[in-house]
Amino acid sequence: MLSAIAVFAATSIDFLIILILLFSQAKQGQTKHIWTGQFAGTAVILIVSLLTALGVMTFVPESWQIGLLGLIPIFLGIRFWIIGEDEDEEEVLEAFSAHKHRFLWVTVTLIVLAASADNFSIYIPYFTTLRAGEIYMVFALFAVLVALLCYISARLAAVPAFAEKIEKHQRWIVPLVFIALGLYILVENGTFSALFAFLAR
Repeated sequence: MLSAIAVFAATSIDFLIILILLFSQAKQGQTKHIWTGQFAGTAVILIVSLLTALGVMTFVPESWQIGLLGLIPIFLGIRFWIIGEDEDEEEVLEAFSAHKHRFLWVTVTLIVLAASADNFSIYIPYFTTLRAGEIYMVFALFAVLVALLCYISARLAAVPAFAEKIEKHQRWIVPLVFIALGLYILVENGTFSALFAFLAR
């Protein structure tokens, strides 16, 4: 199962910064949304990839279409930035990612999907090399690794050095990270190019 660990590390390690930022902003009772969203997003990608590899599902959205989800972190970053100019810190944190909303996990799930669009190109051929028994083991291992990733991220977010820096500069760090993430997703998945080509017709 070393191959599964390598695949997970190659496709998921970039979530570390995103998760640290999310956990650092979460209040009591809200961290479960981050865990749920990370698990849900990863599960969707794995299931779609497996069904495609097995030939059950023949349609997978093109990368540029999935890349449109990059607009979500851009929206969150801009919203945090704008509200942060006028409101006090508590209201800013409440506004961020709609933390008081019971469906925050959906937002996290969409961010995970947006940031993982290129994972299909890795997971689909990988699953074609596995036997039925191995697929179950890979899914179980990924569940453990996702939990480990979330745990490490949460622990790092609680480290005083991280927490103090983020808290001190959060009105700049939070929006910049999410806007940069959104732009990266749009560019990496060719969304801008596809839209420009469509408009140029």
